[in-house]
Amino acid sequence: MKTLKHVEMEVIEAIIRKCDICYVGVVDGDLPYVLPMNFGYRDNTIYLHSAPVGRIIDILNKNNNICVTFSTDHELAYVSEEIACSYRMKSKSVIANGKVLFVEDMDEKRKCLNVLMEQYSDLKFEYRDPAVKNVKIWKVPIDQVSCKEFGAPHDKYRQDRALEELKKNNK
Repeated sequence: MKTLKHVEMEVIEAIIRKCDICYVGVVDGDLPYVLPMNFGYRDNTIYLHSAPVGRIIDILNKNNNICVTFSTDHELAYVSEEIACSYRMKSKSVIANGKVLFVEDMDEKRKCLNVLMEQYSDLKFEYRDPAVKNVKIWKVPIDQVSCKEFGAPHDKYRQDRALEELKKNNK
């Protein structure tokens, strides 16, 4: 088993769309702070939402740099059941960096909320003014992205089949 680096946006986006949560990392002074969050994704931009106040908002107001990690397809694999060092966790991951922009315009907030909900549902939603006013919308254009597949098969045939399977599962 080996680790593959992917640079194809269709592969990166397929992994992101397969996830149901992401992990958001920020820096609070000298300490890292990481939260699991719901998200939406469209056009190389990650959308997040939170309460309008709190520790994470205070941190982002001081330093709006953010790291967002996605991970999916976790599967324990091994070459030999009796040999501990032959075990490996297979998975696919995307790490994205950007700067948080807070969205304040009510109409734009609604559009962002729709992107978030599209990650989880095919339904169409309406949002009342009090709810929209009471949510902090984060827009994160991706500045840098990396993608790896851990525990990938060695031969090219298996790699191509795995890519096709990933694409098929995300349609």
